[in-house]
Amino acid sequence: MHLLMEVATNTGHNFPLAFTAVYVVGFIAAVGIGSIAWYNSKRPAGWESKDRPDFVPKVETDDKSSVSEPKS
Repeated sequence: MHLLMEVATNTGHNFPLAFTAVYVVGFIAAVGIGSIAWYNSKRPAGWESKDRPDFVPKVETDDKSSVSEPKS
């Protein structure tokens, strides 16, 4: 274990900071967009009465139901 730690500290910084920044910003954007999509989706059972947070925008859709009604 000590050998692995020594090798890790002796290799230096070969990975550019710009790549790390892109990954971090992308992850934060994905979490933010995913949260907005989740809050605007239909609520699972038990979550119907929960309020939407103020920072999540309301997205209007034309489709009121994703499940089609059976025709008789």
